[in-house]
Amino acid sequence: MKAVLFDLDGTLLDTAPDFIVVLNQLRQQEQLSALPDEIIRSTVSNGSRALVTLGFGKKAGDPGFNSLLQRLLDLYLAHLAEKTIPFPGIEALLNTLLANNISWGIVTNKPEAFTVPLMQAFNYLPPPAAVICPDHVNQPKPDPEAIFLACTKIGCDPSEAVYIGDHKRDIVAGQRAGMPTIACNYGYIDVTENPASWGADHLIQSAAEIWPLLREQYFKP
Repeated sequence: MKAVLFDLDGTLLDTAPDFIVVLNQLRQQEQLSALPDEIIRSTVSNGSRALVTLGFGKKAGDPGFNSLLQRLLDLYLAHLAEKTIPFPGIEALLNTLLANNISWGIVTNKPEAFTVPLMQAFNYLPPPAAVICPDHVNQPKPDPEAIFLACTKIGCDPSEAVYIGDHKRDIVAGQRAGMPTIACNYGYIDVTENPASWGADHLIQSAAEIWPLLREQYFKP
């Protein structure tokens, strides 16, 4: 095995605190009370459109939806990485991968306009060998195109990498790419979801479990 690929929100970085702030700011602007943190947190992996639906009961195509979406994205960009932190264990994991000459990369459905400045805020982390956003491919996850592109940039075969994510589409994308998958139960799991049912090769409860698992299963001498 030569590489470890991560989803971004809910897997590598805990971005939910910033989304909680900006969604409730937008609700306040609309004279609505704040939503509980955990309700917002469980929706973050479904994207900004799902957050608008959660916050305002509007769906794509409804009057006012696009305006609310743009205002939410503008607020998020203005508050990017203020409260976001790597999940516990991630920084140590990335340094361990670096020490073992294992490349790491990001495959996310988060647009490049947000991903790039977000990662710049964490320039103390070992630099990723690839950062693939939906802007770079024709089909986002669960299509495996972005994973294939990441492997090409890193210089490995998909069978020589592992994909880690906190959403069913992450696991499906990894499976379609022909690589082992790890589901993160510590991520932004919707109350209707059961990660154990996604069919991942492994299910973990914390990022601290990742390196022991990788070392035992995939990076043995």
